[in-house]
Order: sequence, then structure tokens, then C-alpha cells
Amino acid sequence: MVAAVRVHKHGGPEVLTYEDVDIPPPGQGQIKIKQHACGINFIDCYFRMGLYPSPVGMPFIAGNESAGEVVAVGPGVTDIRIGDRVAYVGPLGGYAAERIVPADRAVKLPSNISYEQAAGMMLKGMTVQYLLNRTYKVGKGTICLIHAAAGGVGLIACQWANHLGATVIGTVGSKEKAEIARKNGAHHVILYRDEDFVAKVKEITGGKLCDVVYDGVGKATFPASLDCLRPLGYFVSFGSASGQIDAFNINILQAKGSLFATRPTLNHYVAKREDLLACAQDLFEKVGSGAVKIPVNQTYKLKDAQQAHRDLESRGTTGASILVP
Repeated sequence: MVAAVRVHKHGGPEVLTYEDVDIPPPGQGQIKIKQHACGINFIDCYFRMGLYPSPVGMPFIAGNESAGEVVAVGPGVTDIRIGDRVAYVGPLGGYAAERIVPADRAVKLPSNISYEQAAGMMLKGMTVQYLLNRTYKVGKGTICLIHAAAGGVGLIACQWANHLGATVIGTVGSKEKAEIARKNGAHHVILYRDEDFVAKVKEITGGKLCDVVYDGVGKATFPASLDCLRPLGYFVSFGSASGQIDAFNINILQAKGSLFATRPTLNHYVAKREDLLACAQDLFEKVGSGAVKIPVNQTYKLKDAQQAHRDLESRGTTGASILVP
């Protein structure tokens, strides 16, 4: 039996239950990991609340991102061995001292990436990798707006976009977060609670507006985000921290400049093993070189998962948060 955090019914952070569970040996194509650090993400809240249905039914162990050491290998696994340091973004089951994962969803960690870094960056970092390189290719001269610039994805995205040569505009909710965003690559920061972010974007860009808006906030920033885009610009909605965007008349995209709008998710971009490895490799290289730093600003014990979710949902966190079994 090992410690885990399970959800028996949908609801607020109080439904996260710390208890002992039995973890079976790995089956065909699976590995068992002794986990050293578990990532905390907004998607964990969506599963907890029932906004996303659990693919394994109820109860389920929360979380889908962790890093640790391989302690057992199932039949058919050839490229991962006992003792390997690995990380993954995979199926539910992340908030646990040990867990089983499909071997083809795990990636080996370079020696210069810690377990804590990996748990804080696999989902967020690989999300930034595909957003900036595949969903819309950011490069020298790109003007991008990144909402929640001091959040987990935001801090990585600001650094990475800056590294690629973009002009980075970030929105944040406080002066403290504005300072953090600036230190992590944002050239311009807008306090969205105090300022009209559309007007500020027009001012900052001299009326040119942005090539792309990366929005992990959702309801609170839509449809105003569309007014920050130049004609043929890209609106990229990758999260819903403030609630889901309601259905809208698609003709609004034509009226505002023949805009593109997309709702990508990491699972589709790394569905193929080769894409997963390439995405992770690019992330490891950027972090290893120092071009992108992974700020793990909140660390909680596994038993304190309820508090971790409260802090995340209250917008009281910056950078990455992790649980330590």
C-alpha cells in the first residue's frame, strides 16, 4: 500500500482524500515509478470538479504529471530499465507515492534536470513548446500577448518567446506578478484589473496589434482578446482558468479581421511517440542551456493537496507548484 490522493466525488478541494491504495505490478508495456515529485496543474482541478470526465471512472487518483525512478518494468518494455530517471504527462494517477504508467508515455530525464524541475515543467513546458513552435510559429519580430504571464505556463512562455526573438506583452493581476513577469522575459506588462488591456496593447504596438494571443484564462478575457489581434492573427485558447468560453458566432472572426481561432491540447500534439520525444527534447535543451528557467515557487507535501488546489484556484501562486510524496 502506498499514499495517494483520490477523488470519490466531484467538488471543491475538500474532495481530495489522502489515503493508502494498492498499486499492482506493471503489466504489458508498463512501468512502475517511485515518484519523487508530482506536478500540479489547472487540469487537475477540472477533473476534480467534473468539468472533464474521468476516463477511469470513480474513484480516481488525481494528477497526470510526475517524475521519479523506475522500480519495476513490465513485459515488452525494452527501452526503459529499472533505475532510470523518468518523467511523464500521462493518464490520471499522478498524486501518489508510486504509480503505473505506459512506458511509451515516459521520457528519460537528462542528468541536469531535477525531479522537481521535471514535475513542474513537463505539462507546462511541453505545452509552451508546441504553442510557440507548432500552433503558431513564433520568431524574430513576432508580437505576442500572453495572458496570465506570471502563471505556470505564462512564465515559461514569456521566457521562451523572448528567447525566440518575439516582443512579449503579458497580462497579470498584481504589481508583484508584473515584476515576476518582467524578470521572466515580458517586455511589456499590463495590469488587467486596473487597465483596459485592449487599449494598452494598441498603445504598446503603435496600433499594429499582435500576431498571436495565447490565452489560458478563458471566459474573463474573451472576446476582448480578439481585439488585440491584427488581421489574419491567431487566437490560441489553451485553458479556462476563469471558466469556459461560451459558444460564439463564428462570423465574429471575419468581422474582426479574418482571424484564426484554435483550442489545442498537448495530448494531440504528442500522440505519436516520436513527437513526444522531440517535444521533450526541445524542452530539456532550452532548460539545460539556461534559456528557460523553471520556477518551482510552491512545494507541498502530498497530504496537503487540498491546500495546493485552494492556492492555485485563488490565483495565489506564481510559476509551478509541486507535491512531494
